[in-house]
Amino acid sequence: MMQAVPPTAYDRAITVFSPEGRLYQVEYAREAVKRGTTAVGIVCKDGVVLAVDRRVTSRLVKIRSIEKIYQIDDHVAAATSGLVADARVLIDRARLEAQIYRVTYGEEISVELLAKKICDIKQAYTQHGGVRPFGVSLLIAGIDKGEGRLFETDPSGALIEYRATAIGSGRQIVMDLLEKEYREDLDLKEGLKLALLALYKVNENIKAENIDACFVHIDGRVEKIKTEDLAKILEEVKS
Repeated sequence: MMQAVPPTAYDRAITVFSPEGRLYQVEYAREAVKRGTTAVGIVCKDGVVLAVDRRVTSRLVKIRSIEKIYQIDDHVAAATSGLVADARVLIDRARLEAQIYRVTYGEEISVELLAKKICDIKQAYTQHGGVRPFGVSLLIAGIDKGEGRLFETDPSGALIEYRATAIGSGRQIVMDLLEKEYREDLDLKEGLKLALLALYKVNENIKAENIDACFVHIDGRVEKIKTEDLAKILEEVKS
């Protein structure tokens, strides 16, 4: 008589499917993202907004050492949620891919192509023994031919383009708000206010100095938002 295989037998290696067709290690990686900090991305008529709650829990931490939004190329930025070390490796790879494309073809890489290259790397780490999936999701924002683009990457290597989305622990709360409040005619300032409102809905104790935010302007400039500007908008949101 054959013995039933225990469920734990299917999560010991990334290359083993469960009878239901699931890869448990990928699902565990998604759980790492769900426990990460909340990041919001919003496409506006004049660019794209990214905002992240850095979730600093100790006054002893130097906030500037916690980076959640990275500039990848002149026209591309990314926000991360999940395992910080995994995010750093993928960001470095994204920067490398962007520079390789620029040197090879003499022009900037498209946001979609860059996102696909990162997802190819993520997917490769779901089908080889001796590795584990990246426990991080990225929101990749940028400008392609005068149009704002926003892509969400999953630990499985899946890629979805959004007008507005969120990753991390507060995703469901933020998505419910965005479904109600998002408009395609938002400008960057209105988009930033909506993003901060979303982060405030997730964490009512949030402080401006704990928020990392940037604009990707329609002309391709990436601009980090100053803490004092975030504080003013956050006060409006709270009132």
